Amino acid sequence: VQLQASGGGLVQAGGSLRLSCAVSRRPFSSYVMAWFRQPPGKEREFVAAIRWSGSRSYYGDSVKGRFTISRDNAANTVYLQMNSLKPEDTAVYYCAVGFSYGLGESDYSYWGQGTLVTVSS
Repeated sequence: VQLQASGGGLVQAGGSLRLSCAVSRRPFSSYVMAWFRQPPGKEREFVAAIRWSGSRSYYGDSVKGRFTISRDNAANTVYLQMNSLKPEDTAVYYCAVGFSYGLGESDYSYWGQGTLVTVSS
């Protein structure tokens, strides 16, 4: 499974961006798609996850109410809509695929290359 993340860029605080993660082949229905991020000089952290089937989604505390994860099964693509962006959201954002839901990097087996999001104040 190969993942291609895109959509990062420079945005002012309060603005919005939508990240995309294209998956090379249709994930199995039991897979979980996730977004992580790594701020400059910090460790990678969980942002959001969604199951490839069903409607269950999960969010990190720092993005609840501002970010929305969704998927397009027909396009084998997962999205992260980011609204009300803050300077502290500045990070490299990674998409990942796992066989079950989890908050840690080790819960996910396949990773994309990352896309940089910079939020200016």
